[in-house]
Amino acid sequence: MLSLIVFLPLAAGGALAAVPASAGRRVFVWSWIAIAVADFALVVAAWIGYDAGTGLAYEENLRWIPSAGVGYHIGLDGLSLPLVAMTSLLFLACAVYSLPQTQRTKSFVLLFLFLQTVSLGLFTALDLILFFVYFDLSIVGMYFVIAGWGHGNARRSALQFFLYTFIGSLVLLLGFIGLYLAVEPHTFDIVALTRANPLAGGGVYGGLVLLAIGVGLAVKTPTVPFHTWLPPAHTDAPAAGSAILAGVLLKMGTYGFVRIAMPLLPDTWRHYAVVIVVIGVLSVLYGALVALAQEDFKRMVAYTSVNHMGYIVLAVGAAGILAGSDAQARSLAVTGAVTQMVSHGLLTAALFLLAGIFYDRRRTYDMGAYSGLAGPAPVFAGTTALVAFASFGLPGFSGFIAEFQIFTGSLASATVATALAMLGILITAGLFLRVLHRVFLGELQVPDSPGAARGFTDLRASETTAILPLLGLAVVIGVLPRFLLDVIEPAATTLIGLISR
Repeated sequence: MLSLIVFLPLAAGGALAAVPASAGRRVFVWSWIAIAVADFALVVAAWIGYDAGTGLAYEENLRWIPSAGVGYHIGLDGLSLPLVAMTSLLFLACAVYSLPQTQRTKSFVLLFLFLQTVSLGLFTALDLILFFVYFDLSIVGMYFVIAGWGHGNARRSALQFFLYTFIGSLVLLLGFIGLYLAVEPHTFDIVALTRANPLAGGGVYGGLVLLAIGVGLAVKTPTVPFHTWLPPAHTDAPAAGSAILAGVLLKMGTYGFVRIAMPLLPDTWRHYAVVIVVIGVLSVLYGALVALAQEDFKRMVAYTSVNHMGYIVLAVGAAGILAGSDAQARSLAVTGAVTQMVSHGLLTAALFLLAGIFYDRRRTYDMGAYSGLAGPAPVFAGTTALVAFASFGLPGFSGFIAEFQIFTGSLASATVATALAMLGILITAGLFLRVLHRVFLGELQVPDSPGAARGFTDLRASETTAILPLLGLAVVIGVLPRFLLDVIEPAATTLIGLISR
């Protein structure tokens, strides 16, 4: 069943590749929607059948390159299942949002089906080389999305994205090889490496392996100072590309911390946990402050991603500090980190899809070009306001649940850092309120101005159908989070047990 979930989009894409482009754009987009619906239904069935108390489920372990200790090993647990579900939902939302797509529609759809398989594959991978293959292929797929369907300096931004993240992936591979060489018999299997704990005691070798893995994952996350590829990539990418880049691809970095770095290098992780906490706080504050200075709506949302991913890094770092905290608090921090991955995926993807509406209507993201949009586009204004409130952690939304757990779990072991990070909420609240006032609540501009609000059309059916379910799920998680937390908490507790051994 799990292989079917992962490879259904790719297999369907292969079938669609045989359909001539002359069949019309609607054939390809509606086929994409049907495939995404089928894949999401399979993920929902897997969620319903998952028993949170049993650890890994839907496991498949086949020989692939046995002479090198590489296998096709996949499975789901409470750390990966929420991200698989989020991924399938976001690709479905992007498929619906792309109904009006007219530019080389066939290639666009095939690329996104490829990216869906790659993303689902990474979150299910239980072998380091399998993880690395998906990690690298995601870079290739997103490069072509940005370069082929972006705007502005799209090719330059795509190249910068590719070079940064590809170099990061090579450093990551060095770390994986270091783990492989440290265990007898040699293997890249994550489950076997977790049991063996080959670098127990840390030491210089363990520190170098963690440095390589940490840098590779930090570039993808991204954290300060490895974030500079992110704003131009987001600004110049098409809306659907930005939504997948922020909602899914960035999570590959933070997921790598909880799936690989923490359980496979527990002693070294504990030793350098304070450094990780500091990096997390710097990302939180830097991302929020730089976002506050932006005049470009899409670029501002990109920097808030740096801010929100910093909360996750803070939480996983605090989970490694044993002094001053107990296992329950550390487990809460990890639970909050995974919940934040899901919440950020839903809300930031929604924000980037909303940003695409600015460009679709007026070909600019400059907030100075808009004013008074709440008049002609009340649904657009209301939806943007709700997503903005959710993004800075207002109670009743998923962001509050995630950040409350992160701060509560991190406060005992990283008191000063957590207190500083809480300033990030205040700053992001201020910047979003400033945007809402300037863009939606000001006076209508004169009709002949470049960004005149008069004539600015409200959300179309495809846009509403794509965005509102993401916001709706964020509300469900914010009000009734148990269905999600019951899945994550047992896996977080198991992870903390591995770190504390």
